[in-house]
Amino acid sequence: MTSNTDNRQDGPGPVLSRISASTSEADVLCPAPPLPSGPDSQYERIGGRTGTSFFQTLIHLLKGNIGTGLLGLPLAVRNAGLVLGPLSLFAMGIIAVHCMNLLVKCSHHLSAKLNKPFLDYGDAVQYGMENVSWLRRHSIWGRRIVNVFLIITQLGFCCVYFVFLSDNIKQVVESSNGTTMSCHNNQTAVTVPSFDSRLYMLCFLPAVILLVFTPNLKYLAPLSLVANLAMCTSLVLIYFYCFTNIPNHINLPKVGHAKDYPLFFGTAIFAFEGIGVVLPLENKMQMPQSFSRVLYLGMGIVTFLYISLGTVGYITFGEAIGGSVTLNLPNCWMYQIVKLLYCFGIYITFALQFYVPAEILIPPVVSRVSERWELPVDLLIRTALVIFTCVLAILIPQLDLVISLVGSVSSSFLALIFPPLLQILTYHNEGLSPWVIVKNSLISVIGFMGFITGTYISITEIIKRNGRHDNLDVNFFQVQ
Repeated sequence: MTSNTDNRQDGPGPVLSRISASTSEADVLCPAPPLPSGPDSQYERIGGRTGTSFFQTLIHLLKGNIGTGLLGLPLAVRNAGLVLGPLSLFAMGIIAVHCMNLLVKCSHHLSAKLNKPFLDYGDAVQYGMENVSWLRRHSIWGRRIVNVFLIITQLGFCCVYFVFLSDNIKQVVESSNGTTMSCHNNQTAVTVPSFDSRLYMLCFLPAVILLVFTPNLKYLAPLSLVANLAMCTSLVLIYFYCFTNIPNHINLPKVGHAKDYPLFFGTAIFAFEGIGVVLPLENKMQMPQSFSRVLYLGMGIVTFLYISLGTVGYITFGEAIGGSVTLNLPNCWMYQIVKLLYCFGIYITFALQFYVPAEILIPPVVSRVSERWELPVDLLIRTALVIFTCVLAILIPQLDLVISLVGSVSSSFLALIFPPLLQILTYHNEGLSPWVIVKNSLISVIGFMGFITGTYISITEIIKRNGRHDNLDVNFFQVQ
């Protein structure tokens, strides 16, 4: 998810797109200018007048953290409780920002020490491990492990997008015959059943495959801008509905069941998905020294949005809240359009999220074939990866559980576990205080506990729900 300027190529390759293995959306849609030279370029690595402004960097940071995870937070608050949920989101926001800041500081320190213009996430972990004598021989595994979790995270996002698209489009289709113009009195409680949501995923599959065949993601920049505006408009209308439909009497549990809290953790850490865009955004700023202010302001806004929508969404819809708050919106045309707009935004975002695992997995394979086969092999692998994500989504068609599972398995490592350990490795021989070591170890332990419990509970619930779904299918055919 972050760029590596050391591996930047001078010209386009014969394959669809060939850039660094850890490229982010910001790298593709906002390419970095040339590296400066001279003694003053050590900190302003890709800065100067051609870099991004404070406001532009802030917008990219917001975009990197606001997606489907935000819409699943009302259900996360239900799992944690009306009081414990927002408090936990606030605490997790503080820890997530702290870990992002640790990653930036470690990258600065190592790049200056190694006289390199920029280090991505994998670079930082690899060179951090080289500071420890007994880990030096195995330092390359630091980069490989980070890349593995980047692949899992990004393909997990793509799985979530398949489920999100199918659930929302299915709901729009099933309620289309009775959809009204009035959003105050919902008259379309009874819907006409259509296909299973998994069949909708198969219908989306050809369109998604064609999308990832885009020769260069720069061609998607205009559509990405439209998608961002569509998602922003949808969020404003979702907030409007929630705040204008808060019930007079609120009787919801202040603290949820302990067994559901790991599901909250997985969904919440999935929502704080932007740690991978931190380094490339900081590296592209005109004034990289100002990035800390961008980080604190941007993540402050993000955390406020998470807490507000999670809390108000749960209060508005109560125990009936779905895996995405869009599934609880009234079946009037305005909010049906809101669902369609957000689906369009998610569809375009699929290509951006897919780019990272594609650029990690495809180049090593393509380099082993002759030039005439490079393009066919590239397209074949892209097709196989999309089909793989679709199959996973079909196997786990529950939106809330797939979000929690992806967050618990991979996001917990990238956002909570690795950054504190990286600081310990980076400053291993430089007198790191015992308090910092204890604090960092505690954060990593919390992240690891969340990984274990969140993954276990998510998988258990997936098995339970799939078993229930299979029983319903059997009963349906017996009745027929």
